[in-house]
Amino acid sequence: MASIRQSAVPGSQESEEQQRIRFQTELEFVQCLANPNYLNFLAQRGYFKDPTFVNYLKYLQYWKEPKYAKYLKYPQCLFFLELLQYEHFRKELVNSQCAKFIDDQQLLHWQHYQRKRLTLLQEEMASQRALQQPPKEKPG
Repeated sequence: MASIRQSAVPGSQESEEQQRIRFQTELEFVQCLANPNYLNFLAQRGYFKDPTFVNYLKYLQYWKEPKYAKYLKYPQCLFFLELLQYEHFRKELVNSQCAKFIDDQQLLHWQHYQRKRLTLLQEEMASQRALQQPPKEKPG
């Protein structure tokens, strides 16, 4: 028999299958929030002015909990989810230049992270090789 639990809608029940579908849908949506261009799309269509949608964004903050966050492929979405709790940020996203700036900053962060990580990995490999080489014997 399928497990039943309370859904987000008072007075209704969700089957395991419905819970799984809701989990996948919310996971996908939360990760979309990592895309500044998508945020701009939502802002330009007035979603951030809708109190029901803003309340939904508040509800989605449960994804910050480690037991849910571990499923996120794009953890920066949690940063944007937090910023979306502020009306000023939601209003600024209507401006395409704002979204472009955020997108550029995100790209620069990733590039810096990759370069820094590559440097650290190369240093680690060099130190491992130095430890594995036998000491040179002195002639004589």
